[in-house]
Amino acid sequence: MMKRARSWWNKNGKETPELSKANIPQHVAIIMDGNGRWAKQQGMPRIVGHQSGMKALKRATIAADDLGIKYLTMYAFSTENWTRPKDEVDFLMRLPVDFLAQELDELIEKNVCVRMMGYEENLPDHTIKALREAIRKTKDNTGLVLTFALNYGSRSEITDAMKAIAQQIESGDLTTGDITPDLIEKHLLSKDLPDPDLLIRTSGELRISNFMLWQLAYSEMWFTDIYWPDFNREHLYEAVAEYQRRTRRYGGLK
Repeated sequence: MMKRARSWWNKNGKETPELSKANIPQHVAIIMDGNGRWAKQQGMPRIVGHQSGMKALKRATIAADDLGIKYLTMYAFSTENWTRPKDEVDFLMRLPVDFLAQELDELIEKNVCVRMMGYEENLPDHTIKALREAIRKTKDNTGLVLTFALNYGSRSEITDAMKAIAQQIESGDLTTGDITPDLIEKHLLSKDLPDPDLLIRTSGELRISNFMLWQLAYSEMWFTDIYWPDFNREHLYEAVAEYQRRTRRYGGLK
């Protein structure tokens, strides 16, 4: 399936921007937004938009791997998304199962390491089973790290980190003087990932929607009006080209 997507690009893709291989963002995080609006624009049910969004996920994964990006984190389902209609939520919970059933063998072949960042509670068994299998089968891979932020909410993540640190202080294992940014990061769900260098959000929305609030402190951000199902390699390259035009100062003057 991924090979067919790559072939589709070669036939139909636009000319991509010239990029410097010396300044590729190590970690790209993407808020995949606009599936429902894309479907409405096409006169189709929302679930068709989510199905098409899964194809865009494949395209983005291939493009990131080709570009040499080391970490790709996809905001797949937030802790707030449970408020959506039940039939839509049920469909969204099937998407990781379908995606991994179709693509896991090639992800393994491409040396991709699959991870999950989020809370397993409330997730249906079939979703957890598919993700655990993918994580187990790819855990020793050393290529692109593909992380699904599923049932993820940054405020909950930070709150839970504070509770864990408070419990360690109560037990005498830590003091308030031990609290540092590094300590907090070690208690976050993303503790095994570097902070994103680049955040991409599709659909024209200009907010980060409770996604990696701590980790995005110094990330470059790129917003596009493109709905997620239309996102392709050229859009990723355009985002990286914009990233390379910027100077990251981290509060300094360089």
